[in-house]
Amino acid sequence: MTDKRQVTIMLHTDGVVESRSIRMSLRLFKFLTGTAIVVFALICLGLIFYAPILRAASQVPGLTREVERLSAENQQVYQLANRLNHVEARYMQMRGMLGANVIPPLQNPDSILPTAAPMYARSPNSEQCYETGSSRPRHWPLGGPGVITRGPVGVGASTEVHAGLDIAVAHGTTVLASGGGRVIGAGYDSEYGFYVRLRHGDGYETMYGHMSRLLVEENHVVDAGQVIGLSGSTGRSTAPHLHFEIFVDGESIDPSILISEECSNGNILIQGG
Repeated sequence: MTDKRQVTIMLHTDGVVESRSIRMSLRLFKFLTGTAIVVFALICLGLIFYAPILRAASQVPGLTREVERLSAENQQVYQLANRLNHVEARYMQMRGMLGANVIPPLQNPDSILPTAAPMYARSPNSEQCYETGSSRPRHWPLGGPGVITRGPVGVGASTEVHAGLDIAVAHGTTVLASGGGRVIGAGYDSEYGFYVRLRHGDGYETMYGHMSRLLVEENHVVDAGQVIGLSGSTGRSTAPHLHFEIFVDGESIDPSILISEECSNGNILIQGG
């Protein structure tokens, strides 16, 4: 049986005596009403899902400007670090010329605790001789003197296994490439904080950890003595220091074996007692 019921819609305009009416079948009215509800729901869903996209798109220009600002600041820090390294080298050269590089031994005859004597990274007053291009790591990795607070501790030791050297140094000291090579890793690690890893060739690699700022990126090529970052206390660290490690064919070795060679960079490596 066909449903012949009708729906009448009255339209009345304020100030007008006559009214207009629209008649349609009940089936058509239900169809139009359902269609209007579906269209309204689709519009609402579109606004809900599209709004986050609009917000994210509006933030892109600001984020781009922030990245550009940080990149410019990073470049300025890199330039200042290089200038500081140059001034520090000239200062050390002047000290050498004036005979101020003579540091008394650390041994104290009245102390019951043994104290190690200072170990020089090079002979006093010798000139810098950083290599260019890829080279084995053999230079002091900091732009100033430091104290070795911890050295390599092997498997089976009574304390936690530890590779490389921990060198206590003031926060913000320039960190230098111990040899020339390519940056194969630069970023953040939960253990070593901000770190840089260099590949030098002949199976040699070096790693520098706990830095406060990085001044190189992955795939950068650096020369020996080039500033690669600033020391800090990021990652698993309780005080400002540099974790310095040398690898040969993937095996960690004692860095002091190499960095005690002649003709390093004029800084004094003080072995903690």
